[in-house]
Amino acid sequence: MKRLSLAVLLSLFVASPAFAATACKAVSADGKPLAGAAKTSFMKKCCEDNAKSADGKALSGAAKNSFVKKCLAS
Repeated sequence: MKRLSLAVLLSLFVASPAFAATACKAVSADGKPLAGAAKTSFMKKCCEDNAKSADGKALSGAAKNSFVKKCLAS
């Protein structure tokens, strides 16, 4: 059982970079690019909202944290 849970956990970390490519565009309502705190806030919310596994289920815990961190870095 430990091996199975470890394999599932590791597969989430391996697969998370593939999911990190999101379609978040940090632009305001009038089409101008966001900057500073507004951009940071928008990107964090967008990355958290898009933290889903391959089958569409929401990630949680360490997998979600890893996804959000990689999403914000890109």
